[in-house]
Amino acid sequence: MPGPYYIGIDVGTGSARACLIDASGEILALASKDITTWNPKPDFYNQSSNEIWDACCYSTKKVVAESGVSIDEIKGIGFDGTCSLVVLSETTDKSVAVGPDFSNDDQNIVLWMDHRCPEETDKINSTKHMLLKYVGGKMSIEMEIPKALWLKRHMPAGRFEDCKFYDLADFLTHRATKSETRSFCSVVCKQGYVPVGIDGSMKGWSKDFLETIDLPELAENNFARVGGVLGENGTILSAGEYLGGLAPDSAAELGLAPGTAVGSGVIDAYAGWVGTVAAKIHDPNFIEHKDGTSDEFSVATHRLAAVAGTSTCHLAMSKESVFVPGVWGPYRDVIFPNYWLAEGGQSATGALLKHVLTSHPAYKEANELAAAEKKSVFDYLNERIEQLRVESSYSSAEELLKHFFFYGDFHGNRSPIADPNMKASIIGQSMDVGVDALAIEYLGAIEFIGLQTNHIVRSLNDAGHEITSIFLSGGQSRNDLLTGLMATCTGLPVVIPRYIDAAVVLGSAMLGAKAASADKNGKTASLWHIMAEMSKPGRVVYPSEDKKENALIAAKYKIFIDQASRQRDYRALIDATLTGDSAKADKVASTLSTLAI
Repeated sequence: MPGPYYIGIDVGTGSARACLIDASGEILALASKDITTWNPKPDFYNQSSNEIWDACCYSTKKVVAESGVSIDEIKGIGFDGTCSLVVLSETTDKSVAVGPDFSNDDQNIVLWMDHRCPEETDKINSTKHMLLKYVGGKMSIEMEIPKALWLKRHMPAGRFEDCKFYDLADFLTHRATKSETRSFCSVVCKQGYVPVGIDGSMKGWSKDFLETIDLPELAENNFARVGGVLGENGTILSAGEYLGGLAPDSAAELGLAPGTAVGSGVIDAYAGWVGTVAAKIHDPNFIEHKDGTSDEFSVATHRLAAVAGTSTCHLAMSKESVFVPGVWGPYRDVIFPNYWLAEGGQSATGALLKHVLTSHPAYKEANELAAAEKKSVFDYLNERIEQLRVESSYSSAEELLKHFFFYGDFHGNRSPIADPNMKASIIGQSMDVGVDALAIEYLGAIEFIGLQTNHIVRSLNDAGHEITSIFLSGGQSRNDLLTGLMATCTGLPVVIPRYIDAAVVLGSAMLGAKAASADKNGKTASLWHIMAEMSKPGRVVYPSEDKKENALIAAKYKIFIDQASRQRDYRALIDATLTGDSAKADKVASTLSTLAI
């Protein structure tokens, strides 16, 4: 088989996977290997960079073997990973323990979903530093600077001073090439880097900010521990730019040829943007929006990429900076130079559905009933919901939830409320713990995902974005009940990609293709052109046209907003009461009799 071919490697929360594609974007082989997450204490989540690299090597060797492609025909490789903090020794380049057991150096990654650092996050945000406006107004507990500050405060004496820090995607390219090059995607999105020229930024990194939050160590030696300064002692690249060739030992571990082109990596959700938003739509009912020019790239600014997995990230591109309260960014240069991206998100979507199912008393019974019919538990519950709708003579499943109000921020709110202290609340539960009650609670969780997606889309558009369609990827794309409700809750068509479960790793392979296009001067082809050439047609799910269902959804959205607002008022009232702030308690209490809609 003639080449060229490309490999993508995606490290998600639970596994590392690889795909091998041809020049048209056809996936010829796909393989994955599970990785371990340790949860030594509540809110602590650790992983191992050594185990992750081994899983990447296993998956890569497997796709090469299954495809039968010669490694000499594999011209490029791209990486993505979760936005997790990897800690290595500056002296030895070996892994360094991240605690709470600091004797176990193999656990050297603080996973993105780790919430060990609320005090550090509050300290950082209390500074109200200028650069915080580029992360939605305040840093999230899921970002890497608060985690680095926690490590400084808790590591054994002298250990922190020998640490260097990587976003996971940058660690993977470092392990592949031995280069200290970083990606704009990693440093801008999660580490407080503001590209040169924005608001007077001179070096990207801010010494003033790091000193203010008590992390002056990261500013030492011209910021070497976080990658250095662009053009001085460091290199920072946009997505897929040629970073270097595979080092001989890394190539041997991966089963690839030394020197194979490696592209600058991205956070996993951003690889999902690359792998989905250029999909071709051959549906005559789909109305595409452009900016009035003949440039085919103009459609990208109207397409929201919703990359769904354990959590869901919502990525929106714009030509100019658009500030959205509670939404991360805007981030410049992270995919294309001089273009901006905003990142909204839900901290738990796949994890939410799993929690709702597995924590319910009827889960075992539902699983057994699904297995008896040779179906997944999701398919079984979706069919049972349809049966309940028919039995109730309702025009839509939504009516099954008419007096059931599910607010699902079990793991905090990423956006647009941006409050890690948010929790779930359910109104309308009875003492029924049977399978039908599970089906209703599961449907409530799906409705919540749709309503919260609408909250994020509205926030983006109210601030100046012009989102007119959602390009969804991940396993949730396979759930017709979920995709239909998402379309109806937002009022927008939802596009399902050809490769539902592989859109992210496909995006990474496209980064490999871009890296492989480098000429002798290192200049590479347009990433959008590569995306357009390699993206397959998508399927469109449209919003419901049922007037009653749409009216009900509109009413439920008002209640959803009220539930979110009420929870914060309840907490504020109790906190003010316990601290003796009677004036604040009275002020909050006076609002509780008024609907916050």
